[in-house]
Amino acid sequence: MHFVELEIPGVIRIEPRVFGDARGYFVETYHAERYGAHGIPTRFVQDNESFSKRGILRGLHAQSPFAQGKLVRTLRGEIFDVVVDARLGSPAFGRWLGVRLTSENFHQLYVPPGCLHGFCVVSEVAQVEYKCTELYHPEAEFCVRWDDPEIGVAWPIAEPLVSEKDARAARLSEVRARLIPFQPG
Repeated sequence: MHFVELEIPGVIRIEPRVFGDARGYFVETYHAERYGAHGIPTRFVQDNESFSKRGILRGLHAQSPFAQGKLVRTLRGEIFDVVVDARLGSPAFGRWLGVRLTSENFHQLYVPPGCLHGFCVVSEVAQVEYKCTELYHPEAEFCVRWDDPEIGVAWPIAEPLVSEKDARAARLSEVRARLIPFQPG
């Protein structure tokens, strides 16, 4: 199993070992001791799953208070998963990164609390599962525009389908009071 620290502090791509043969495959998708040794929390309190069709974009979402860390993986299909560092005082504040998570590469992405998260579906359909370090609190959730020019995410789809909530989202500069401080690892 490989743990790859990406260019935003605390964001980690996990590349698990897959054991396959003519019968199918086996993959370990979480191991508290191994993940904890690489800075990923060992306590998750909620699992979520979504199913979406090609062209759907979900995000960019976060919570404050009750900031959530997320461990994301794709069970079916392919997504372009995006993290934006929205932690005040972070050396990467306002920067984004995108990672392709597929049901074939088995990669996972850890998104630390305080970062914005979103994804778009680039396959016909995608089934996505993510573990959260904090429960969902609808009153704490906030959204930032997927196309915020201050961030400039280069999404791989031109005209995504977004929810009403995501279409009405604010710019990053308009939610500054909701952002949490950066806590170095």
